[in-house]
Amino acid sequence: MKKLITTVAMIAATSAISMQAQAQSRDYINIVGSSTVYPFSTVVAERFGKATQFKTPKVESTGSGGGIKLFCQGVGVQFPDITNASRAIKSSEVEMCKENGVTGIVEVLIGYDGIVIGNSSRAKQLDLSRKDLFLALAKEVPDPQGSEKLVENPYKVWSDVNPSLPNTKIEVLGPPPTSGTRDAFVELVMEEGCKEIDWIADIKKQSKAESDKAKSKKLKNKFKSICHTVREDGAFVEAGENDNLIVQKLNANPNALGIFGFSFLDQNIDQIQGSAIDGQDPTFESIADGSYPVSRPLYFYVKKAHVDMIPGIREYLAEFTSKKAAGEEGYLTEKGMIPLNSVKLNAVREKVESLTTL
Repeated sequence: MKKLITTVAMIAATSAISMQAQAQSRDYINIVGSSTVYPFSTVVAERFGKATQFKTPKVESTGSGGGIKLFCQGVGVQFPDITNASRAIKSSEVEMCKENGVTGIVEVLIGYDGIVIGNSSRAKQLDLSRKDLFLALAKEVPDPQGSEKLVENPYKVWSDVNPSLPNTKIEVLGPPPTSGTRDAFVELVMEEGCKEIDWIADIKKQSKAESDKAKSKKLKNKFKSICHTVREDGAFVEAGENDNLIVQKLNANPNALGIFGFSFLDQNIDQIQGSAIDGQDPTFESIADGSYPVSRPLYFYVKKAHVDMIPGIREYLAEFTSKKAAGEEGYLTEKGMIPLNSVKLNAVREKVESLTTL
């Protein structure tokens, strides 16, 4: 019996050592994160794999929030090396990383993207304001009768929100809460539209003026709850992280709208079109010059502890931040990324070369 137990223990130990050896010998870069950054990361990974002696990095689309969660789980080859993000990492996520021993994080700004509210090219192009979108998609909205109170969103068709819009059902396909696109949409579109209602904007002003920290926080949370909470009665439909699925659904229902990054519009311009937001069409030029009101920076985050653990990370960083990739005439612009100017790109490259951490 003792001999059997010893044999089983030896087999288990050998298996554990074998698994550990396999993990320690990982010879490719593991990347997770944003579905918006995914196509940019993928093309860099493919070119990197072909042009160097290193293996092509593995890139997964998990959403910004989901990717950061995976990234922050720990240090070691069983965890991702890099996470892509279509928003900046939150302080709460940095703390989560620290709790799991991930303390050296390098932030890499790669360019810009616009958030598009688009529909099928077979339908009429819309001109929407951010206030229109807030009123159409918020869970609670100001009482249409004019009082300073909130009511459950009563709007069913776009013309209920704004008489100049079509009399078609409000149906918007958008990303889930784990998506950086969703985070950016509620902050850059819904919150900005929300602030156009004076008595709600006053709540935020009061939170900043309040000297009592607890009261200030309560007011801030109240404002955020009003402006960021999306309705759940079917007008907003979570379509997952797969932007291709949104295109299919928009083609099947020309009256529906979808929320996605400009780069995706750029790649599917034969099938979908972007709505004008506050009078500005989403174009490469309008995002680059800042006139399109819904644009955001794109990032990826690198685990410094993995740089010398996994072969090729330094070289991958150099490729991604090179002029030929991320420059104003780089190959990533062909995928729809709005590039940094040369001064900003040089600053990013210096930061990457020195592995400057947050």
